[in-house]
Amino acid sequence: MMIGPRFDNSYTRLPARFYARLEVKPVAAPTLICINDKLAEELGIDVDFLRSPAGLNMLSGCAMPPGAEPLAQVYAGHQFGRFVPQLGDGRAMLLGEVVDRRGARRDLQLKGSGRTPFSRGGDGRAALGPVLREYLVAEAMTALGIPTTRALAIVTTGENVLRESVLPGAILTRVATSHIRVGTFQYFADRGDTEAVQLLADHVIDRHYPDIRHEPGPYRALIGAVAECQATLIARWLAVGFIHGVMNTDNISVGGETLDYGPCAFLDTFDPTAVFNSIDRSGRYAYCNQPSIGLWNMARFAETLLPLLAARERDQEVIAREEICRYSSRFDAEFRAAFHAKLGLGEALDGDANLVQSLLSLMADSQADFSLVFSGLAGSVFGPDADEPVRTLFNDPLAFDGWAAIWRRRLSAEARPLNVIQESMRQVNPAFIPRNHHVEAAIKAAVEQNDYGLFDTLCRALSMPYEDRPTFTAYGNAPAAHERICATFCGT
Repeated sequence: MMIGPRFDNSYTRLPARFYARLEVKPVAAPTLICINDKLAEELGIDVDFLRSPAGLNMLSGCAMPPGAEPLAQVYAGHQFGRFVPQLGDGRAMLLGEVVDRRGARRDLQLKGSGRTPFSRGGDGRAALGPVLREYLVAEAMTALGIPTTRALAIVTTGENVLRESVLPGAILTRVATSHIRVGTFQYFADRGDTEAVQLLADHVIDRHYPDIRHEPGPYRALIGAVAECQATLIARWLAVGFIHGVMNTDNISVGGETLDYGPCAFLDTFDPTAVFNSIDRSGRYAYCNQPSIGLWNMARFAETLLPLLAARERDQEVIAREEICRYSSRFDAEFRAAFHAKLGLGEALDGDANLVQSLLSLMADSQADFSLVFSGLAGSVFGPDADEPVRTLFNDPLAFDGWAAIWRRRLSAEARPLNVIQESMRQVNPAFIPRNHHVEAAIKAAVEQNDYGLFDTLCRALSMPYEDRPTFTAYGNAPAAHERICATFCGT
C-alpha cells in the first residue's frame, strides 16, 4: 500500500496573521519530469506514492493528501537596499511539514503553484527554465556540502507562462528546514507587532536552535546563532566560487540554508567584482561583497529583536552589536579555514593569509579559472614537474612559479605526508561545479526540444563533485570564449 507524506504542521499553530490559507489551483496537464529518489528516502516519503496519480496531484498542486494544510507565508524585505513592507509567497504554496528519518522537521513547498494574496499582480507561476536551474544548483550545493534548500521533484503543468516570451510552465517541490526568513521578522517588526516577533522568535528557537532555549538571554543568543550560521554559509559560498545574486533579506533563511536560486552563478574566471544578476547594475551582490552584505542583513535581523533584548533602548543596541560581532569573527575563521584547506594547509601559521591572498590576486590579474586552479594544485603537491596544467591558466606563468615555490616550502612544514595532503585537497576542491554554460545548455534542450538528456547527465556529474570521473571530464572544463555566460535572470 502506498502511503503519502505524514504531515505535522507546526507553522499553522502560529496565529492567522502569519500566513494566508490557500485553495488548490489545478493545472491543465501535469507531467512528472523527475523525482529525487534519494531525498524522498531521507524524508521517509514513499517514492511509489510520488510516482502515482495521487503523488502527481500533490506535486502539481491539483489535490492535497491528508494532513496537508496549504498556505502562503507573509514576509517583508529589503530588496537591493530598499525596504518593501509586504512581500510574501507570491508564487509558492507551503503544503506542510514532515519529520524526516533523522527526526528533523522539513517543509514541503510547491514553487510556481499559482497566485496567492501576496502575488502583487503576478501570475504565481514558474517557467520551466528557472525550475530546472534551481533543481540542478540546489542538488549540486548539497553534494558540495553547503547548507541549502533541496529539490524533491519537478512537474510541468501543461500550461504556458508569459515572460519575455511564451514558455512552458513548471512546479518545483522545494524542501527546507523552514522557509522563515529575515524578512518574516521584518514584516512584524515594521508593524510594531512585538508579540508576533516574540512568537516567531520562540518558534525559530524551538525549530532551529533548541540548545539556546534555556540560556539567560535566548533572544540575544538567537541573533548570535543566526549570524554565525550566515557567516559560515557565505564563507562556504566563496570557497566554491558561488554568487547568490540576490541577497535581499527576504531571501535569507534564519535556519542557515541557501535559499532561492534565481540569478545565481558559479565563477569561471576569477573576478572578485563579478556580478551575474542582470539587474544588479551597482554590483551590490558581487562575489566580493557577499560577506559585507551578510553582515548588513544580520544587522537588519537584530533590529527586529531589539524590544526583546532589554527594557532600555541603549542596552538593546549594545546587546545587538555584541551579538552581531559574532558574524565577523565566525566569517573570518571559516574563510581562513576553507581557503587554507583548499591549499592543503593545516594549522594556520604566520604568512598563510598572505599566501592565500597573493594567489587570489594572481588569479584575478590573469582571470584564471577559479575551480581549475584549485583542483589543479592538488596535482602540484609533489613538485613543479606537475605544474604545467595550472601555470598555463595564468597570463604570467613565472609569477605563478614564484608563488608555487613559496607554497611548496609552506607544505614542507606540515606534519602530514604529501599524499595525505593531496587527498585532503581533492576532498575540498571540486572537479565539477554547475558551470553556467552547461546549465544553460541543459535548460535550453529541455525547454526548446523537450530533451532532458543533458539535464540528467549534468545531474549525475554534479552528484559527486569531488571525484574526478573521466566519463564527465567535459563538465569540469572551463567554457570557451563563445560559451561564457555573463548574465543570469530571475525567474519571476
